[in-house]
Amino acid sequence: MGIDIIFKIAAIGILTAVVNIVLKHSGKEEIATFVTLASVIITLLMVLELISNLFETVKTMFSLY
Repeated sequence: MGIDIIFKIAAIGILTAVVNIVLKHSGKEEIATFVTLASVIITLLMVLELISNLFETVKTMFSLY
C-alpha cells in the first residue's frame, strides 16, 4: 500500500492532463471539464478509502468501538 498509491494518483493526473490538452485543442472544452471532474472524483474516492483504512487501524489499535 506504500508507494503504489502515489504512482496511481500520479498516473491519473498525467492521463487527465494529456486528455484535457487534446480535448481543448479539438474544441471540446465542456468534455475536458467533465474529464477533469471525473478524475478528481476518482482520486478522492481512492484517498477516502485510505483514510477509512487508517481510522479502522487506529480503532483496532486502541480497541475502540
